[in-house]
Amino acid sequence: MRDVAEHAGVSVATVSHVINDTRPVSDHLRMRVQGSMNQLGYQPNRLARSLRRGKTHTIGMIVADSANPFFAEVARGVEDTTFGHNHSLILCNSDGDLDKELFYVNRLAEKQVDGILFVAAGVSGEHILALQRRFLPVVVIDRDLPDVAVDSVFTDNRRGGYLVTQHLLALGHRRIACVTGPSDVTPSADRVAGYRRALQDAGIDVDERLVIRGDFDYESGYGAVEQFLKSKPGPSALFACNDLMAMGAISAATKMGLHVPADLSIVGYDDVRLASFTVPPLTTIEQPKHEIGVLAATLLFQRIQQPDLPPRRRLLETSLKIRQSTAPPTNS
Repeated sequence: MRDVAEHAGVSVATVSHVINDTRPVSDHLRMRVQGSMNQLGYQPNRLARSLRRGKTHTIGMIVADSANPFFAEVARGVEDTTFGHNHSLILCNSDGDLDKELFYVNRLAEKQVDGILFVAAGVSGEHILALQRRFLPVVVIDRDLPDVAVDSVFTDNRRGGYLVTQHLLALGHRRIACVTGPSDVTPSADRVAGYRRALQDAGIDVDERLVIRGDFDYESGYGAVEQFLKSKPGPSALFACNDLMAMGAISAATKMGLHVPADLSIVGYDDVRLASFTVPPLTTIEQPKHEIGVLAATLLFQRIQQPDLPPRRRLLETSLKIRQSTAPPTNS
């Protein structure tokens, strides 16, 4: 700063006021100081300044799988909001692993981020309480933790699973298979619960042979179709608990010579952007992904500014997007 002041012919205090915007400086002097900064290649140490003020203008975000388009679209909503608040975003991928998640929790806390967003990771109540003891603001996304006093944004996954199954039942399907997500992830468990409830309400017993655990990736959807087709009779419809598994299922069915939906109707969940470009376009549950990210980040900034706010739970609506991957069974 002394070099800049000498180069611009002003006092060090004037340079400080220009950098920190702490006192009005004439346009003429401001331009001289900024010109000298550019010529000398001077870059203010904003991190040090932020630490002195107790804020780093940085938000941490931990997702279960950064390769999953659902998380990417939620993160875009978060990033749009953080950018609008003049904050940076640090994105961490936990792979749904609690140890890896805890590692990132500690690293983000060490970096003194202003707050953390969890997106449907294996986040536990213990993690939340540990952060709250550090007075670090937290918002949980796509996961309802009613026993923990924490801000959360989520959708009604039970209703979504019910709507999907109800749609297939209305088309005339009775043998409806289901590929679940990881058993320890509550969104998946709730979607499966909705699937089971819809079958029960229709007077149909759940055939446990038609319920297979997946991992929310293409491969598990692909492998599920291979396994389902070994059973006799096989299913006429398949509910995959996310779009990636549904896309894997379409690929497997096509490779095996089946026509979707004539031979096998397939439904996904999330309505990622790719869902409308599959062949055929995928029937799925639409989640307001960008809105989820925007709302979660907004709640986090409110929590940062007002730490004593009561916990807030925001439930967003989902809807069924009917496209060309579902149709009545051909043997009905």
